[in-house]
Amino acid sequence: MSKLRYFDASANRHSQMPMLETFHSDFLRTGRINREKDSPGKESRRYLSHQQVADITGRKLLAVGENAHERLNTFHKSITLPKIVYHRIIDDLPHLGYCHVTASKTKFAEFDELKWSFYIANFCADIAEDGKSLSNFNRYLPRMYFAVAMQPDGDRKRLEVNREVRGNGMLFRTHDPKIALKNVLMLGARSAKLREIIRKL
Repeated sequence: MSKLRYFDASANRHSQMPMLETFHSDFLRTGRINREKDSPGKESRRYLSHQQVADITGRKLLAVGENAHERLNTFHKSITLPKIVYHRIIDDLPHLGYCHVTASKTKFAEFDELKWSFYIANFCADIAEDGKSLSNFNRYLPRMYFAVAMQPDGDRKRLEVNREVRGNGMLFRTHDPKIALKNVLMLGARSAKLREIIRKL
């Protein structure tokens, strides 16, 4: 994939005002129009490295994750989900990434104790066939909230997507933050009574 170039649009907006002031004052003083490269209409861009873009994206994702975790844990005193907030940036696309918010286990369908993780992404895509990457990026949808079933890998050293659940491990995926909040609360609820309350929201 060819590398994208990023520039700081905010720096360009902030720089327009002094340039316009200089342009008009020079014209009134000398009666000449300066057509140099630094005159208005010639856009000067400050380009950002991929690492700078990744850092900006990472900070935004972590802020979203922190806020989401706080909202989940203030719903009901019996729902206390662990704070496991970290982010990942998509290779060669540093403006795209996802944030892990929390993880827990629950009873789900025929699974008595299913491990799961909840994520927020600033893009929409599918989990690839290998269960380790993403595919089918949708540029028309700006974000997705999703929870994935997890299980220990063959060596039991780390967790991987549990593809026995619905064929791709996806417990839910939505673009609506309210639906996402409700679904995660359902996964985190310990009693049938509390699930029924959440279901009616």
